[in-house]
Amino acid sequence: MAKGLEGVVATETSISSIINDQLTYVGYTIDDLAENSSFEEVVYLLWNLKLPTKTELEAFKADLTAEMELPEAVIKHLRSYDLSTVHPMAALRSAVSILGLYDEEADVMDQAANKRKAVRLQAKIATIVTAFARIRKGQEPIQPKKDLSFAANFLFMLNGEEPKDTEEEAINKALILHADHELNASTFTARVCVATLSDIYSGITAAIGALKGPLHGGANERVMAMLTEIGDVENAIPYIKEKMENDEKIMGMGHRVYKNGDPRAKYLKEMSKELTKITGQAKWYDMSVKIEEFIKEEKGLPANVDFYSASVYHSLGIDHDLFTPIFATSRISGWLAHILEQYDNNRLIRPRAEYVGPKNQEYVAIENR
Repeated sequence: MAKGLEGVVATETSISSIINDQLTYVGYTIDDLAENSSFEEVVYLLWNLKLPTKTELEAFKADLTAEMELPEAVIKHLRSYDLSTVHPMAALRSAVSILGLYDEEADVMDQAANKRKAVRLQAKIATIVTAFARIRKGQEPIQPKKDLSFAANFLFMLNGEEPKDTEEEAINKALILHADHELNASTFTARVCVATLSDIYSGITAAIGALKGPLHGGANERVMAMLTEIGDVENAIPYIKEKMENDEKIMGMGHRVYKNGDPRAKYLKEMSKELTKITGQAKWYDMSVKIEEFIKEEKGLPANVDFYSASVYHSLGIDHDLFTPIFATSRISGWLAHILEQYDNNRLIRPRAEYVGPKNQEYVAIENR
């Protein structure tokens, strides 16, 4: 029996692959896409299994921007939360579920309707995250601009001002790198959910619930918490040694699938170096490098994509508890691709379990127990 289904092949997919430590989307390497494409191109690729033409891309961008506005009822719901205690991922999970109540096609299951709902969800998740972030600070949500990219609009709706080119590039690249990752925990959750022929909103809500966990999407938030606790570069190695002596997990290091290093990590590392230098916060990058080198030498574990994304988002002035919602804003593109693929060739996902409990027991009446 494979604990945690490690190494078990559960389905076939044409969306992404991890072969010999190389991540590809529809056969394009993550290196090729990260260096040359936009996030909108990648979303189109994942959903249509081909790169768009210029005309197709412009139309797709326009469709996304047109669907970014939230129903007023969802904004009202966000305002009703106890903003002093609710985690953004819990807020996002609930808001997406509620969003389905205001979509007249929520339970229409044909392919065309599901594609339209996918566009709405991809567009609106960015608005939910940014609206929540602003509302809890006593600020009003901001509407997107039609002439901005998805990445730029995210930062604009979050901060109220158009981002610099380096900031837009960083978010665009981060969104591409997190867009899909084969059959990870949240993607598998989404596919299991919709394999019952439940609706697309239920599938995405379930996926968000899986991503919320610190062993999946919550890792980058935990990395930044660790770096903040360390404080200065000279404290890094003593801190990590103590953690290792106590057999505590160091977040952001190693990966279940990649044995020779996460191919996405190098891009976040380079962005971290550049952004922390620009913002005068180089200590976060320097500290991260020291930790990575030490753990790689001691444990043979290189950094994964979460490790350096923490300092990238921090350098952009993003609240630490928004790191995982940003992950969701990207990964929903992959979830939706897998949901559409599951619907197109569906079979109920129903594995078996190996029973290891007591056997041959006989019922004893309650007065004799």
